[in-house]
Amino acid sequence: MQVPFHGRLVRGWVLGPTGEIPPRTLSVKKAVSPVRFFDPDMLWLARWVSERYVAPLAAVLTRLSPPRVASEEPRAVDEPGAAESAATQRVGGGGASALTQPCHTSRTRTAAPNSPPASVLADYRSSSDLLGALRSADGSGAFVVRPAPEDEVAVAVEAVSECLASGRRAVVIVPEATPVPTTAAAIAQAFGERVALFLGGSKRARYRMWLAIGAGCVDVVVGTRSAVFAPIGNLGLTIVSRESHPAHREDRAPYYHVRDVALARARRSGAVCLLEAMCPSSEATAMDMPQITPAARRWPPVEVVRPGPEGRAPRLVRALRDARRAFLFSPLPGYGIAAFCRACGAPAACAACGGALRSEEGAVRCVVCEAPGRCATCGASDFGLRRGGAERVEEWASGIASVPVHRLAADDAPRLPREGEIVVGGPDDVRDFGPGGLDLVAVLDADLADRRPGLSARERALTVWMEAIGWARPNGRAIVQASRANDAAVQSLVQGKPERFHADERARRADAGFPVGAAVFRVGGPHGLERDLARLEPTTMLVSSAEDQTVCLLALEPGRVPEFGRAIRDLAARDRVARVEAEPHL
Repeated sequence: MQVPFHGRLVRGWVLGPTGEIPPRTLSVKKAVSPVRFFDPDMLWLARWVSERYVAPLAAVLTRLSPPRVASEEPRAVDEPGAAESAATQRVGGGGASALTQPCHTSRTRTAAPNSPPASVLADYRSSSDLLGALRSADGSGAFVVRPAPEDEVAVAVEAVSECLASGRRAVVIVPEATPVPTTAAAIAQAFGERVALFLGGSKRARYRMWLAIGAGCVDVVVGTRSAVFAPIGNLGLTIVSRESHPAHREDRAPYYHVRDVALARARRSGAVCLLEAMCPSSEATAMDMPQITPAARRWPPVEVVRPGPEGRAPRLVRALRDARRAFLFSPLPGYGIAAFCRACGAPAACAACGGALRSEEGAVRCVVCEAPGRCATCGASDFGLRRGGAERVEEWASGIASVPVHRLAADDAPRLPREGEIVVGGPDDVRDFGPGGLDLVAVLDADLADRRPGLSARERALTVWMEAIGWARPNGRAIVQASRANDAAVQSLVQGKPERFHADERARRADAGFPVGAAVFRVGGPHGLERDLARLEPTTMLVSSAEDQTVCLLALEPGRVPEFGRAIRDLAARDRVARVEAEPHL
């Protein structure tokens, strides 16, 4: 609806009846849409998100649905079955381009999957409670599943199958839309017309799909972050695939994290919530949920070697000569970092901002401001390089390997190596591709993870390493180049278990003042804001000021968030707070 507010019309929502109407309340000017955008349970979830992430309820309600397309609504509301027929677009051809199109047809609730998945969960430790909850018409609970690399997709398909067999529906949340994750494609193939792939698509197509979901036309919704709010009834299962992936955190207000919203929705709905990842996040493991893991070791052998010149350790060189299908993980882009100016001999630094200069795709640019590389001392553009990066790895590996070596550039679609090919890729190239079956996976420059900025940099690095090394199953080998073989992250790779790393990470995060599980907020406002926030006695507060602006990074005990939210809203009403960002990437 549209309502007058401060001399202009703004969008509003009807939340329900009330007997308390302020005397100066103005009349509603216009009913914008006949569609019901949320039911009482979804309104409860919106209020929960608003309180947990200290965000305006209106901002949360906006996120519950895709942007409205008015022309899609009349038939969906006035004609029986129109929402279903409007959304009928079959998944065709089995290719990624077809899978990204919104799809749905049948209302059938009893159809079996096209190919019943083989049971894998039965062979996992502590899986009996999970299977019992999935098979029950009123089963609930939260579980962390750490699948074997080759079982990642099968676990999700089996969990959805068990949920549907119990007469309930499911939501599966994946971190990325392109290329279509193998988990999403497998669920669509297994359950056909009962699945809505809420991945990408035009504004019109997404809204049409959302209307079809709300009309009860599908039993399974697979999508990215916004799918956690999918208006699907009789919810029995929510899966957060690759739970530790940073893309599960919303980068726009209200800055929610899918993991926490999925858990809250499952509790409200009496459903099962499954957090699935080969390396679960520290936050997930700290929640003391049952962990479902393979009964026997299902991890490739991992060899740790000291780095050689430019990453060419002798053992890696020998392995590359024999490899027919391999992936070399190089976290640094480019050919190398400028070390000195050839004209004046000064240490290389950007003339614009003083940042480091990197050679990439034949050009030298600043890694901070991306300005063309110019010496800060004399303005010259000829530099001596300290070689190292994906381009240099491609160069030296091509001289060693017996098959072609291909580096995935920024505009290349991420993919697994083809037969008779070695691929060099970085963090953005490690995706949900399913079982890899590679001869060799090598992680180069593992030591750089300790030098990355951010409190969670090591955890993000380990997550990517474990996903990449999983591609060496079932018969390949993995090599990690690291100076400290006993490092907790490196040993987690060797063992295929992140427990030691998580214990180390909990201690490190606590020492830094941001313990795992704490509620973290970044608050911006005018000078003196830190005094207002200090009265709230946060566990930790870091302050940064520039001119008349102040930014405070706070950690709070989770139970104090409602009190913190009330205080922040009071400060905002007095113009003492300009911006609040929940759970920023640390």
